[in-house]
Amino acid sequence: MLRIQDITYLVTDHDEAIAFFVDVMGFEIQQDDTFDGGWRRVVVRPGGGGAGLVLKLTTPDDPALGRQAGGDVAFFLETDDFATQHARMKAHGVRFREEPRYETYGTVVVFEDLYGMPWDLIQPPRRDRD
Repeated sequence: MLRIQDITYLVTDHDEAIAFFVDVMGFEIQQDDTFDGGWRRVVVRPGGGGAGLVLKLTTPDDPALGRQAGGDVAFFLETDDFATQHARMKAHGVRFREEPRYETYGTVVVFEDLYGMPWDLIQPPRRDRD
């Protein structure tokens, strides 16, 4: 079996990014260690599991910052309670590019992270069990 464990995610400030992912998005800190020489490794992960984001420092003028997928949605954040997560994010000032919409694959809305990179917040359709 193979699975993606972690993904490098560019940030300009560890503490600002931690506040966004933990306080606004509801992620958990998986690792926050400082090593010899001052190098800091921070990994955040959604509370329900999945791949973690390794928060890698870069400069504000890095052309890849906020464009890790060339301007397209790079991350698809799945929830089982769209309304609650959407309200939480709105209350924290997250910028949404559209109103939530209902597609065959679920309820979805595009939002921006700290650097303007688009993400999808999505709740797949409920599958009733027989």
